[in-house]
Amino acid sequence: MNKINKPSKWIKLSLVPALIITIIISLSFTDNDFEISKNLDIFATLYKELNMNYVDEINAGDLMKKGIDAMLESLDPYTVYIPESKIEDYKLLTTGQYGGVGALIQKRDNFVIISDPYEGFPADKSGLKAGDKILEVNGNSTKGKSVDDISSVLRGQPGTSITVLIERDGENKPFEKTIVRENVKLENIPYSGLLDNSIGYIKLNSFTENAGREVRDAFLKCKEKSTSLKGIIIDLRGNGGGLLQEAVNIVNIFTPQDMLVVSTKSKFKERNFQHKTVFPGVDETIPLAILVDKGSASASEIVSGAIQDLDRGVIIGQKSYGKGLVQNILPLSYNTQLKVTIAKYYVPSGRCIQEIDYAHRNADGEVHDFPDSLKKAFKTKIGRVVYDGGGIDPDIAVTPATYSNLTFSLISKFLVFDFATIYYRQNKSIPSAESFEITEDIWNQFQNFIKSKEYDYTTNTEKNLEKLKEIAEKEKYFDAIQNEYNNLKTKLKHDKNADLIKFKDEIKFMLKDEIIGRYYYQKGKIISSLKDDPEIIKAKEILNNNELYKSILNGTYKKEKAK
Repeated sequence: MNKINKPSKWIKLSLVPALIITIIISLSFTDNDFEISKNLDIFATLYKELNMNYVDEINAGDLMKKGIDAMLESLDPYTVYIPESKIEDYKLLTTGQYGGVGALIQKRDNFVIISDPYEGFPADKSGLKAGDKILEVNGNSTKGKSVDDISSVLRGQPGTSITVLIERDGENKPFEKTIVRENVKLENIPYSGLLDNSIGYIKLNSFTENAGREVRDAFLKCKEKSTSLKGIIIDLRGNGGGLLQEAVNIVNIFTPQDMLVVSTKSKFKERNFQHKTVFPGVDETIPLAILVDKGSASASEIVSGAIQDLDRGVIIGQKSYGKGLVQNILPLSYNTQLKVTIAKYYVPSGRCIQEIDYAHRNADGEVHDFPDSLKKAFKTKIGRVVYDGGGIDPDIAVTPATYSNLTFSLISKFLVFDFATIYYRQNKSIPSAESFEITEDIWNQFQNFIKSKEYDYTTNTEKNLEKLKEIAEKEKYFDAIQNEYNNLKTKLKHDKNADLIKFKDEIKFMLKDEIIGRYYYQKGKIISSLKDDPEIIKAKEILNNNELYKSILNGTYKKEKAK
């Protein structure tokens, strides 16, 4: 009976959509688009036959989403299907806001914990702290649930409430908190201010709505506070981008009216656009330093690329990510959407900074970076040579900080995190974010804390020695060198106590960052990091030396190797 009933079920659920698709095809495509029409018809027929004949029941929605995702996967990673359930996530990317409790969470063992409550938002106001374990949400156990699962439950309509059962280190038993959701707005600028009373600093985390206005306001505040402002640092490190127009607005603050900032080019000429500055600049002469790293992408690269091409400021740090693709979000039926790559963008010199060529894949589907041999030279406004095909190369390269495997182990095992949680519970206050340091007393407390903890690790030298053994065994040389190998392995075996001393400075930095976050949130972490940040130190050095600054922009400066 089940098999007899299936065709009638299909008539209701599948034949009607197939008929609609057929009608749309006949109305929308000309004879020149026969291949499109043919393949859509094949797809609709296949979908129908699967539903009618497959041995088990099929979840039509899941099957269709997998098919769509697989199809889009052959393009680029930025062209994606957005189901109705994920619409709010994509609104966050453009508006920077969502309805929820306002906290970062992460998975730890079988539960999710609060890792960083946002200052002044519901989780913080209700008393939730970093380290709190979420046992239940609205009476439902969270055990085994993913971060995405819990995040989707914590988010919701502003004004609605949610009850969470919390387990906290130091408390005798779990307790409940009822939290009223609010409209949570993530800040484009978590911190701005003066460095040494003469250099303005603006940390820009994203390019959501009004980012340009916020940067302008932060800049004007710096000018108001200092009568001898020598320059401005705009920190775009880790900024993955956002709205193209906001990038144009930020460049407009420091450049004249009617300057080309970025061009977008698609396969249709009528969709090609030039984005120029609309207003006179707020300050067209103040020295600028733009900080970038491998996490600076998209709109960050528009700003840094335009500033570099117009010889308007110095770019400092590491090569940026290399995302020169422009996306648009298109509405689909049933409140779904398609985020689709519609163009590539080009900064004023004419170069495209897209790092990976998704249009030309190998037979196995792999994509590769543009080789140096295919990169083209372009010139800035004054004539400096710059290159396409791989992000923005900084004018002044600074080697990023690297950390030992010991430090990674202490972080991944939550030992730095847990110590900060205990320290916060035992100390009601600490000095200001600018002045707090990890004293010898705090360091000794940390060493005592980890004595009984498991945090083993493998050094890079030990890893390479193990690789040597594997190769030697494969090539049948190991028996001849086994004694030497064992001796070398013994000599190279890491000593935890010795490594704690060797890598003390970097571990103290991580401890300091985590502890300050408990008291002063994200803003405090930024303030604390400023005085020892190598890129900021280099930026201040350049902005305080007018001759050096000018020599970089006019092309007479001889580049140093990254330090």
